[in-house]
Amino acid sequence: MTIIADKDKIDKKVPNHLAIIMDGNGRWAQHQGKPRVFGHKAGMDALQKIAIHAQHEGVKVLTVYAFSTENWTRPAAEVKFIMSLPIDFYGKFVPTLNKENIRIAMIGTREGVPKATLKSIDQAMADTAANTGMILTIALNYGGQNEILDAVRSLVTDVKSGEISAESISIESFEERLTTAVLPAAYRHPDLVIRTSGENRLSNFLMWQTAYSELYFTETLWPDFDEASLDLAFDAFSKRDRRYGGVKK
Repeated sequence: MTIIADKDKIDKKVPNHLAIIMDGNGRWAQHQGKPRVFGHKAGMDALQKIAIHAQHEGVKVLTVYAFSTENWTRPAAEVKFIMSLPIDFYGKFVPTLNKENIRIAMIGTREGVPKATLKSIDQAMADTAANTGMILTIALNYGGQNEILDAVRSLVTDVKSGEISAESISIESFEERLTTAVLPAAYRHPDLVIRTSGENRLSNFLMWQTAYSELYFTETLWPDFDEASLDLAFDAFSKRDRRYGGVKK
């Protein structure tokens, strides 16, 4: 993690890998008497602001939970709108992210995602592939339990074929089968997970990778989560004593 020294305050710690469950878009819209989809559009605007601020603060990887495998149960019109957002995102935000040297990646299952949505994400990844700054990872059609099962099935197949032995399987080799293998090995585990809107659970997000993540829950709805809100989360993170099950001498 990045540590920013301030002689008048506690040293500010910035997570290398920040993960965010962007929750509360629909409620934000309903509080204003507007359709839920209006909140999703406002949430996309919030993502751009937070991504740029996180990059400026020194975050190396920002992973956001955009659409879970369970979200398909939502009303069809809402799902259709959410799936259109990456198309708008590409045209509206990718030029800005390029200027900020931010690279885009995706984790999740491509099967079932509309072709136009995948085309926009693939184009965004291609257009930002040469950027060397923060990686903005979009978790789309993602489910942590399915990710683990898919990794296990992949390993079982290779063991049965004789390509590898069961004894050779390690934590490191298992993690190579997870979708987060697209990230640099040093940054695959979130240091801090933020969830907005007052819900206090992970909801099947990065179940393997968050084993030792610090968790931060806020009542703020995602469209209202701004740069100051992120700074407050970093302040709380700075006060955490991360021991990873050990004892500091």
